[in-house]
Parts: sequence; structure tokens; C-alpha cells
Amino acid sequence: MITRVTTQMSMAAAGERLQANAARVAEATQRATTLKAIARPSDDPVGTGSAMQVRKEQAAAAQYARNADDAVGWLATTDSTLTGAYSVLGKVRDLTVQAANSGTMGTTERDAFITELRGLKTDLEAAANTTYGTRSVFAGSSTDAAAYTPGTGFASATTAVQRRVGDGSTIRVDTPGAAAFGSGYTSAFAVIDRIVSDLQAGVNVNPRLNDVDGAIDAVRATQADVGVRHAAALTAQDTLKSTSVSLENRRSGIEDLDLAGAVLDLQVQQTTYQAALAVTAKVLQPTLMDYLR
Repeated sequence: MITRVTTQMSMAAAGERLQANAARVAEATQRATTLKAIARPSDDPVGTGSAMQVRKEQAAAAQYARNADDAVGWLATTDSTLTGAYSVLGKVRDLTVQAANSGTMGTTERDAFITELRGLKTDLEAAANTTYGTRSVFAGSSTDAAAYTPGTGFASATTAVQRRVGDGSTIRVDTPGAAAFGSGYTSAFAVIDRIVSDLQAGVNVNPRLNDVDGAIDAVRATQADVGVRHAAALTAQDTLKSTSVSLENRRSGIEDLDLAGAVLDLQVQQTTYQAALAVTAKVLQPTLMDYLR
């Protein structure tokens, strides 16, 4: 069977080819403008699935990074506070040594020692109530307004405060106040009170030096533990930064286009389209006879 090919049929076929070329030009233009390899899931179903998985990992890494930043800030605040507490207790020790070596003291000199020691105790109480944001660094999970209350001691915390910095990896950020400052009769606050009481009673305070040294050792031991956790948080922070860069490179490799390649593809598609237009215009030149058939 011989099929007759009319001018109308040729023009229809040519129009379809030109529309296809125009569509490719439009797609290339969109890619060059957005630099996105995947405009819709149907463009690359496998790539879309991979991109979604990478973005999921990026979201998790971003949350872990925020947690690590919070852990670093919290532990840095705790470390700085313990450094200040160590300095305060060092001054308490110096005053105790001076008072012990002063022999018979007059009322004025004794009152001066007492006033300074009480001021140092106030500084120590302020350190015990240090906060990071709205949370007391020495109160753990407790929601009490203050971690330490004179006469009551430190607020009880049933659980530790953790920050998750990776899959299955957490860092404790709180520090028990009792571990740093002691509790009850052995607390640093009680030690200062006993020194003041001895001065008021005219008792030599030299025996209290051992108590002060014990309080200093507790602060130093706690600070060492905080330092270890702080270092772990800093390591996690650096690791997550590297992970973030790696994930972004993976996402970019799946979703993003190279500018030079996208522009070159657009130029090729435009050239092909222009050539198709020119060829079609030359080949399909209807004459009067085409209309008289």
C-alpha cells in the first residue's frame, strides 16, 4: 500500500520536531538559570532518592552541630566558673594563712578578715549559681531558680543533662554542684563559715587550712573532668563541620550543575533549534500547486 505524504503531513511532522527542539531549549534554559540537575522527581528518580537521603543526613548533622555548639558553650562556662572558684578559694587560703600567723589580733584586724572572708563566700555562692542561658550549670535537670541556696544546699537533680552529638554519641554538659563545692559540713561554704566562727571566737585558724585545701582539690578535680568533656565537645564540633562539608559536596554532586556545562548545553540546544528552523523553512515551501491538488 502506497501512502501519500502531503505537504500538510510534512508540516505537521516538522512542527512536532520543532516543538520538541523548543522544549529541549526551554529545559536547557531552566537548567542554566537554576543550575539544578533535577527540576522534578521524574527527571531522575534515582538521583531524587539519593538527594532526599543526603538532605536527611544534612538535617541530622545540623541538629548534632547545634547540640555540640551548645555543649561547648555550656562546658566552657562551667570551666570558666570553676577557674573563678579556684581563685576565690585561693584567696580564702591566703587569708587563713595570714590570720593564723597574725598572733593576737585586735578587733579591727579580726573584723577585716571576717568581712573579706564573707565577701569571698558571697562570690563563691554566686559562682555556684552560674547559668548558661536560662539553665544553672550546677543544677543538672533541676528546674529550681537557683542551683545553690544557703542553708538548703544544692538543688537535687534526678538525671544528667546530655547533648547528643552523633548517632549513639552523647556528652554530659551539667556538673553536680556538690561535686565541685562539696555538701553539708565539708562544703566550701561551710569551711569558710567555720573559719569565720573561729576568728570570732579567737581560735587559731591554722587547722582549717586542711579543710580549705580539700575544697580546692575538689574544684580542681571537677574542673579536670569538665575539661575532658569540653575537649570531647570540641572534637565533635570539628568532626561535624567536616561532615557538613562532605554532605554538602555529595548533595551538590547530585543536584547541582556546573555553570560552564549548563551554558554550553544551552548554546548547543539553541544552535540545534535555530538550524532546525532554517532547514524546515527551506524544505517546506508550499506553492500554488500544493493548494490546487
